[in-house]
Amino acid sequence: MPPVATTPLQAHGGAFLIEDRAPDDVFTAEDLSDEHRAIARTIDQFWANEVEPNLEAIRQQKPGLALSILRKSAELGLTAIAIPEKFGGMEMDLASVMIASEHLARDGSYGSWHSAHTGIGSLPVLFFGTEEQKERYLPRLANAELLAAYALTEPWAGSDALAIRTRADLSADGKHYVLNGQKMWITNGGAADLFTVFAKVGGEKFTAFLVERSFGGVSSGAEEHKMGMKGSSTTAVYFDNVNVPVENVLGEIGRGHVIAFNILNIGRLKLGAGALGGAKDVLAICLKYAQQRKAFGSTIAQFGAIQHKLAEMAIRIYAVESMVWRVVGLIEGQLQLSASEPAAQATQELKAVEEFAAECSMVKVYASEMLDYVVDEGVQIHGGYGYHQDYAVERAYRDGRINRIFEGTNEINRLLITGMLLKRAARGQLALVPAVQVVLNGTASDKNNSIDNDEELRLVRNAKKIALMTIGIAYQRYREALEKQQEILINISDIIMEVFAMESALLRSRKLAASGKGTNAADMARVLLREAMDRTEISSRQVLGACSQGKTLQENMAVLRQLANYDPPDTVQLRQNIAARLLAAGAYAV
Repeated sequence: MPPVATTPLQAHGGAFLIEDRAPDDVFTAEDLSDEHRAIARTIDQFWANEVEPNLEAIRQQKPGLALSILRKSAELGLTAIAIPEKFGGMEMDLASVMIASEHLARDGSYGSWHSAHTGIGSLPVLFFGTEEQKERYLPRLANAELLAAYALTEPWAGSDALAIRTRADLSADGKHYVLNGQKMWITNGGAADLFTVFAKVGGEKFTAFLVERSFGGVSSGAEEHKMGMKGSSTTAVYFDNVNVPVENVLGEIGRGHVIAFNILNIGRLKLGAGALGGAKDVLAICLKYAQQRKAFGSTIAQFGAIQHKLAEMAIRIYAVESMVWRVVGLIEGQLQLSASEPAAQATQELKAVEEFAAECSMVKVYASEMLDYVVDEGVQIHGGYGYHQDYAVERAYRDGRINRIFEGTNEINRLLITGMLLKRAARGQLALVPAVQVVLNGTASDKNNSIDNDEELRLVRNAKKIALMTIGIAYQRYREALEKQQEILINISDIIMEVFAMESALLRSRKLAASGKGTNAADMARVLLREAMDRTEISSRQVLGACSQGKTLQENMAVLRQLANYDPPDTVQLRQNIAARLLAAGAYAV
């Protein structure tokens, strides 16, 4: 399949903070091709025919069932979307991978089996394997002959991945590394045949290994009793004097962190698509329930309080959807600019994802928290029934909670977002410092003010100014020690995320409007921009209060109030309009 049809831009990670973009510059869900939509239909049919009828048994962990269904999906190529044709794969683009992530996310139990295998399980081999390793493993991963898992976390090393204790020592004959240690919370851990295992060579050099269960000395613990995703396999995995051939070192000795962190970047973006799929499903369930459930002589869909909830669920879904596909477009655009021979394609894709690592973290945080909001309100709309295990929203509520922990906790990702952008600025990869100085000096161009008579564009531009001002004031206060100020970094990252969400939502709504579509998108963007500006102001207040005082604080607050000021539209009516369209469609709609 050819890459996503985007206009390649000389875009760089974090550049949205300091540059303006036009609607045609961003890729959106509406730009997906007929081939992409055909993939979605194929997955939906597979779900209806193979997954849905077996969900209850999967959740009860009927032995071998989820794996057998995964292997049926392999017959349709669904486990081989990202794998090159030469290794038995479909060799499709990133958008296709994201579609699969979204449409296989209706249930956390089965979705976890599939996502872990095709994502963090298989991608290390695809992106970092030698040609011999790829030839040996990718065809068997593509057809799901081998089930894959990713083994990084340990009982004493979660977010602090480099603190792992699993050890690898070279054998006397130099032919093997002897692996000893324990991994924890390993998805697919009870059934996986191939593990990407991180260990320290000689107790020091953080390194990745491809470890087959068949090597001997590999064993799985009992299935963990989890809050949600009860049909997924999550176990400890033990390595007791496992002889791993030296040929199974993945990447370079001492460079395992490169693999670990890059694979997590991709996983964060895929998690965004998965959260979208789960949230859309819950919204559709709630729309149906609201039109069936009666109280006080009418359906609850007629109540303003319920309409507010339904509309807000859709608004947050819309924001995440706009962010997710924008990032996909940025990555694909980068790939088009660096077109290379097929042999180098995986390397180029990895570099493109790394370029937008901060945006991937933003998607992960924003999407996982959106999903938590949606499932929580889904339970509330169902009332007492939402608390009962016979109802889908109860399961979705429990399943969704793990996403704020998966792929690096949201706290870690918030620290990474600002940290990565500051490092890019220090390396000269992002012109953040001059942009900050312009705002702090009060010399921003008049074109960014309200004289252009575009209130929504003014809100986005002012949110960018708030972000830059807040970064500048925090840096003036702490300098290099800013990286130790977690509360401040978290608030700055929240502002940056809101800016990206605001601009992505606005550009998408205007791109839709140019084609005569997107009435709901336009209303959702109007509400989102004001809500996001409110959240931006609150986060900035936190930082300004911590970084300035006295007259300086008063002056900073005066600037903040001016930038964050707006006349509120009738958001009550806007939400009623949004809800009415959703109820008419019976599903999420733009």
